[in-house]
Amino acid sequence: MERPCRAAGSHPEKPALARKLRQRMRAVMEWSVAMGLIWHLLKSCGVEVVPHGFRSSLRDWAAEETDHPREVAEAALAHKVRNQVEAAYRRTDLFERRRRLMDNWAAYLAG
Repeated sequence: MERPCRAAGSHPEKPALARKLRQRMRAVMEWSVAMGLIWHLLKSCGVEVVPHGFRSSLRDWAAEETDHPREVAEAALAHKVRNQVEAAYRRTDLFERRRRLMDNWAAYLAG
């Protein structure tokens, strides 16, 4: 008997897993589009940088010029927590704190 073809993560017994997979894929795609847009914008303005360098600048600025915790900056850059124990207990996305960090970063760049 031939098995029906299903998209990755669409197993009928695991809807929560499928939903999480779709959310993760959407986040990766949004990040990729954002990086492409930043690169295109910078290039069109004659700025010869790459998005990763821009991200690195944010990380250095956050560490050297602000009191934002390292964890907030890492979360804002979408870096994965490498320590498995810490990752298992991390239950927040630090959204409001990341928002404040990015507001401060925008003010710094505009200033």
